[in-house]
Amino acid sequence: MNPTQEQINRAIGIALDEDLRQGDITTDPLIPQDIAACARITAKANGVLAGIEVAEAVFHKVDDSLKFNVLMQDGTRMNTGDTIATIKGCAASILKAERTALNFLQRMSGIASETSLYVTEVGNLPTQILDTRKTVPGLRVLDKYAVAMGGGTNHRQHLGDAVLIKDNHLMLLRSQGISLRETITLSRERTPRNIKLEVEVETVKDAIEAAKAGADIVMLDNMSPDDMRRAVKDVNKRALLEASGGITLENVRAIAETGVDYISIGALTHSVKALDISLDMETAP
Repeated sequence: MNPTQEQINRAIGIALDEDLRQGDITTDPLIPQDIAACARITAKANGVLAGIEVAEAVFHKVDDSLKFNVLMQDGTRMNTGDTIATIKGCAASILKAERTALNFLQRMSGIASETSLYVTEVGNLPTQILDTRKTVPGLRVLDKYAVAMGGGTNHRQHLGDAVLIKDNHLMLLRSQGISLRETITLSRERTPRNIKLEVEVETVKDAIEAAKAGADIVMLDNMSPDDMRRAVKDVNKRALLEASGGITLENVRAIAETGVDYISIGALTHSVKALDISLDMETAP
């Protein structure tokens, strides 16, 4: 899902308020407003670009007279040394916007790049790589957009997006004497039919029961590849199957080869490493 301009502006507003609420007591006394400069945003590592429009919006929020020239689009693979964009205008304005713009650009490109590694590892298999709701509070729409730029697929955007009955829901309901099958039936009765219903299970037996009870998607939580293969065979396409828990680049291909439809990976967004991107400035001719 692409972020709306309103969502981008809200995130930028919070970020700039953090940085500029008290002004810039380094730049303001030292750099006169009439000094013009040009700056170059450069990739310092190989990866996939995401967030260039967000970075542009940061510079324009600080100073709408700045000239921002986009040279590479989101979703593009970039190599060390590639110039991503150039900025021309008031040097002081560029300095004030620099860190906030790079924070967005580095994080989003890091997410896109990490996602791309998983997608590449799965290769031509039909399994889709999903994200989760393990995102930075307030930045979910940007995190998930970055996943999409890396070739991944967005899972739920929010709690109202789809039903996902997890282990804690099941524990509470079982304490009231309500079985897995009854839980799915109850949810179906109380949820619009066009809403997808997913349930998390830990055993092949429960996966089969959930599929028979009418779940659209069954999440196989921390199952071994052998159990996943059994679940794929025994569920027999009555529901889509999602592998979750303990997924790494080293095992994602083997998990995809079990035949599951989806693999969800929280690490795409909850512990991403920012991609190295820098801004270098020179005075304008």
